[in-house]
Amino acid sequence: MVMEVLFKVIRQQQNSSPVVKTYVLDVEPGNTILDCLNRIKWEQDGTLAFRKNCRNTICGSCAVRINGRSALACKENVGSEISHTQSAQTPASPTNVIPEITIAPLGNMPVIKDLVVDMTSFWDNLEAVTPYVSTAGRSVPEREFLQTPLERSRLDETGNCIMCGACYSECNAREVNSDFVGPHALAKAYRMVADSRDSKTETRLEEYNEGTKGVWGCTRCLYCNSVCPMGVAPLDQITKIKQEVLDRKQATDSRSIRHRKVLVELVKEGGWLDERQFGLQVVGNYLKDLKGLLSIAPLGLRMLVRRKFPLTFEPSEGTEQVRSLIEAVQKVESAD
Repeated sequence: MVMEVLFKVIRQQQNSSPVVKTYVLDVEPGNTILDCLNRIKWEQDGTLAFRKNCRNTICGSCAVRINGRSALACKENVGSEISHTQSAQTPASPTNVIPEITIAPLGNMPVIKDLVVDMTSFWDNLEAVTPYVSTAGRSVPEREFLQTPLERSRLDETGNCIMCGACYSECNAREVNSDFVGPHALAKAYRMVADSRDSKTETRLEEYNEGTKGVWGCTRCLYCNSVCPMGVAPLDQITKIKQEVLDRKQATDSRSIRHRKVLVELVKEGGWLDERQFGLQVVGNYLKDLKGLLSIAPLGLRMLVRRKFPLTFEPSEGTEQVRSLIEAVQKVESAD
């Protein structure tokens, strides 16, 4: 079935404001977005710039934003995009208009031209996590470093990454924190941590634990997981690194560590979070950090004045069940 579709392409020259160019094509539902971009370039506007290569969801070159989300142009098709758009429309929306698909460059990277972005920061941040196996601390074997099937299986998920940049494009943490290396880099970082052949695990974990450029910079928004075309689930890999760090650290080591450990312990104790204790223990380091305590004093005073500061704490119903669930999860994690 051939249908008429309006494509809105966000076009831009380097260091200039973006403009919207529209193109109308007669297409079939099974046509990919990359098919449509090719036709626009070949039939209507030869100046349109975009990246492409394999056309088979292998190379990651054609990642763009399609209707507001980052995806591979060679993987998404016209029919599914129109279906998503129509399902989001209200009953009052007109039904006789030409369906539209908006295509824009990836986010969190400067535009070179049209849909082509400068991925320098993407690659630099990947390099920052040292994404290759180190055997410097081990003697070289006669043949090769052997792995069991179980050891190799731990690398499967992260090994599927094709470096398309979709997760980096959608990362909220990267948008507000230029030091954060990004979900792609940390997913690859976990691959190194999980690799039995690597000899730098402890050093790596110290680096990934540093400030907000590593795992603690992640805001856990889940966008990286939702847009990854290969099922790498970067947030899951970041969480695994955090757990590796937490298993090796004490709550007093840093605020990031305290935040996680104190949160879990307070919920275990009362079923939900006692915000009074949370601030004192995390920011105030169990009343040992005077500077931290002074930093939250103004907020505490404002809350008292406005009668929003809880003077007492009542444990929630089902606290015992909550505690048993947390302890069961912790037991499984420690066994792993």
